[in-house]
Amino acid sequence: MAKLDEAGFGKDELNTLKKLIDAEKNDLYDVLEYVFNSDIKPITREERVSRAKATILAFLNKRQQEFIEFVLNKYIESGVEELAQEKSPVLLTNKYHSLEDAKEILGEAAEISSLLIEFQQHLYSQKVA
Repeated sequence: MAKLDEAGFGKDELNTLKKLIDAEKNDLYDVLEYVFNSDIKPITREERVSRAKATILAFLNKRQQEFIEFVLNKYIESGVEELAQEKSPVLLTNKYHSLEDAKEILGEAAEISSLLIEFQQHLYSQKVA
């Protein structure tokens, strides 16, 4: 993203691109893939979650599942920015009212960070045809 911004393709320009191809509910990753390889139609964030959700939740305990479902809903609503590491304290506070409460439920910060990174690998590893 930083390299695109340096090349003059900032967030506003990329959002305009999304509008041009009627892909406002799609990840930028899918939009750029479509622009550079028009054989692959972008999928919505909701569809991406739907395809990957069972795989994502399969190895999580109930508390982790509840949190990841919360994160996935925020991702569907707002976009990939919700998945940024910097955003995790906000997500945890929104869900659990404090970081300390989140730690009591989900474990230490390193465990929570690992949980957030690992589920994204499954979210984006799904083949989209």
